[in-house]
This record gives sequence, C-alpha cells and structure tokens, in this order.
Amino acid sequence: MNTMLRKTVTAFAGFAFAGGALLGPSAAAMAAPAAPEMTSVAYTTSGKPTVESLTPHGVQGRQSYLVLSDEQVGNAKAIIAATKKAGMDERAAVVAIATALQESKLENLGHLGDLNDHDSLGLFQQRPSVGWGTPEQVTDPAYSTAAFLSGLKNVDGWRNMPLTDAAQAVQVSAFPFAYAQWESMAAKTVAAYWS
Repeated sequence: MNTMLRKTVTAFAGFAFAGGALLGPSAAAMAAPAAPEMTSVAYTTSGKPTVESLTPHGVQGRQSYLVLSDEQVGNAKAIIAATKKAGMDERAAVVAIATALQESKLENLGHLGDLNDHDSLGLFQQRPSVGWGTPEQVTDPAYSTAAFLSGLKNVDGWRNMPLTDAAQAVQVSAFPFAYAQWESMAAKTVAAYWS
C-alpha cells in the first residue's frame, strides 16, 4: 500500500473510531495469537541494543522529550520486563514505551474525573468497559503491557511498520500520528534499561 493511501486509511480509521477509547482493542489486536516474528538487533559491546537498532525506520517528525521521574522510570522498566516475559524483542518495548508516553506520559493513571476519556485507565489508557480488563488489571503495569503486546503480536507485519502505525493498529487512536513523536525517547529509554 503506498504511503499516502496508508496515511489516509490510518487517519480515517482513527477519526472514525474516536481513538479506540470508545471501541477498545482493534479486531486485529484481539485475533488469535500469532507466533512472534524474529528480527536481528545490533548490540553494543555492553550487550545493550543501540538507539539506531531500535529505530530501524528512523523517526518521523519532530520528537518530544521529558525528564522521567523515578515512578516513570519504574513504569518503563516494568514495560521492558513484561516485554521480555512475553518473549518479545527490544523493538516491541520501544513501541510499547512510545505508546505509554503518548497515552499517559508513563504515569499509571487512575480515574481522572471529568478529564477522563470515558473509563480509560493506566499506562496505555485502556478501557475496562470494552474488554481490556478490569480496572485493577489495566492499572497493573505488567498486565496492561501484556494486553498491549498481545494486540501488537496480532498486527500483521508490525515490525516492518513505522512505530506510529504499529501503535495505532493496537490503540485505534483519534490522533494516529501522535505516537511518532516519542520514538526517539522510547528508544533511548529501552537502550538504557534493557539488559
């Protein structure tokens, strides 16, 4: 599919479904689990992945950064641990952390009252009412990451997609291109804490 058509389809899907907050995980995300694809990742001499290997498609657009608190670093480490437990690679952790940076700034959000998007909770702003899990589950970093990664595994060809397209395929956001701005920071975070 050419880039212009893919962007048009992605944008239309995001706006049509009001960000997945109304509908929950996409049909692709909820399909039967597929066997994980394996890719080679370049490592530095310390055994950690390089930022370059974690951004195989480069980054799209202007990048955003923030200084992480101890809580946010703990949540990033929890995402990395859950990614390893799921048997997925460093690139999956980059997609998950970039998604959590966009959705919650890596803060495990509870109910925000009038600021809440329906019943969205946790690192990934997952909605219990549409099948992501109970409020307790979606506010557990290990569970919410596993739920996100389960969806990512079922996105055909996610490793060959730009990060924002892979994240959007799981999240079905009203702002499908917003994930791209966090790719560099997510890659640096994974490079720092993956061991």
